[in-house]
Amino acid sequence: MYTQCPECLTVYKLEAELLVPACGCVRCGHCATVFNALGTLAAQLPPEPFTRLPERALDQDPPLADVAVFRPRPMPHASGEETGGEAAPVDDTADDFSQLTFTPKFAKTRRRSWHGAAWTTVCVALILGLGAQLAWAKRDSLIADPTIGPALQAGCSVLGCRLPLVADPARLRLLARDVEQHPAVRDGLLITASVRNDASFAQPYPVVTIVLSDANGQRLAMRRFEPADYVGDPAVRAHGLDGGATTAMVFEVQDPGQRAVAFAFSFD
Repeated sequence: MYTQCPECLTVYKLEAELLVPACGCVRCGHCATVFNALGTLAAQLPPEPFTRLPERALDQDPPLADVAVFRPRPMPHASGEETGGEAAPVDDTADDFSQLTFTPKFAKTRRRSWHGAAWTTVCVALILGLGAQLAWAKRDSLIADPTIGPALQAGCSVLGCRLPLVADPARLRLLARDVEQHPAVRDGLLITASVRNDASFAQPYPVVTIVLSDANGQRLAMRRFEPADYVGDPAVRAHGLDGGATTAMVFEVQDPGQRAVAFAFSFD
């Protein structure tokens, strides 16, 4: 419990035993003022900042104490032999506690238990929402992770969803390549490449750069192919290149002449 000195406004924390000797009066340890602590007695302090505790009038009618928790049984009367008369009958019904209702302290707070459950539910929902936002922001790293990525893929397989594609051109490996004269275009070349996705997750089809050079390493021609240039089906492009899968890519380029003896691939 708390009380406040009316002179210096110092707030004190005290126990009920301190109020007994002087019927509620205490002496301020700061300014030595004697005051009745019952006037500003409070179970909890109000939110800060505050100046004064609420004051109560001490001249009102006494409140009714109606929640009984215990009543001692009266002492039995003396026997008739000691008093010289018959013993008075003891009225057991006056001390019958069978109908007495006990009100434990925790029963009063049970009414507000649903407030705590609702607040807990809101907090859990906010935490889950924050976790989902962080996971979405770091989705590429999570999908590419060798431990978390397969678990996410397994979960999506069960739920019938599909993880977003994560680009990692460094894990695309060129297995084979070939160049030949274009069968329909006189000065054209057909370049075929076999590419494997060494990642454990699906990747979007990369931007492929082909460079043609002569015997001295001088660049003769270069072209960048977007996925739409060598994958005509939009559904196939949207599906991407599955982890561990191998695909064949065909590119049409103009023949730079007999000096072109080497060509190189790169993926972006």
